[in-house]
Amino acid sequence: MRHGCRTVIASRSLERVQESAAKLMAATGQRCLPASMDVRQPETIKAAVEKMLRVFGKVDILVNNAAGNFLCPASGLSFNAFKTVLEIDTIGTFNTSKLLYQKWFKDHGGVIVNITATLSYRGQMLQVHAGSAKAAIDAMTKHLAVEWGPDNIRVNSLAPGPVSGTEGFRKLGGLLMAAADHCKVIPLQRVGTKTEIAHGVLYLVSPAASFVTGTSLVIDGGHWLSGANDMSAIQALLQASAKL
Repeated sequence: MRHGCRTVIASRSLERVQESAAKLMAATGQRCLPASMDVRQPETIKAAVEKMLRVFGKVDILVNNAAGNFLCPASGLSFNAFKTVLEIDTIGTFNTSKLLYQKWFKDHGGVIVNITATLSYRGQMLQVHAGSAKAAIDAMTKHLAVEWGPDNIRVNSLAPGPVSGTEGFRKLGGLLMAAADHCKVIPLQRVGTKTEIAHGVLYLVSPAASFVTGTSLVIDGGHWLSGANDMSAIQALLQASAKL
């Protein structure tokens, strides 16, 4: 919005996005339309897209950022929990992308950015559900980039590392990592900021990335290259997560 975009933010809770939209408009002076939808239910996405097109007349950018995650060993993960995470992350990303493709992108072009993760790159403990879901999205990114490229649609993904000031940082062991000085395993010796992730998305949707498609941009300070599965640290994370 600070770079001139009118936006739509969507969530299952209309009240929460209404509050967020008001704050964003006050901070930037740009229009922000709140919408209610569940990415697992295509009809709700369709309704939100139709509302957006009525208000703004077009859509240029889609950022798929819906996700569900928690720390859990595979042995303790219920069948339904695993299914739910894939429904939100992977199926939700496909549902939203396909609805936007049908309603606008096919005839007008556009840009899609899928927020993924580095969890599957080395196989991270306690994250088989989220890692599997995000790995599938990375594959989907490549497939859609190839299929939809001729329609002037670019599709990329962005994989953040640990980012301070987020729910994920709080719930997935980030606070414990910072308190125990585990940031030393990150080559840049610190966690990321929300602004740094935002700048990565801004690059991918901007003309600066006009020849970039089908790729994943990792913004994690090099963490996935050096962060190992420290068994004692993993156990501490699991115990801390159970108390949240």
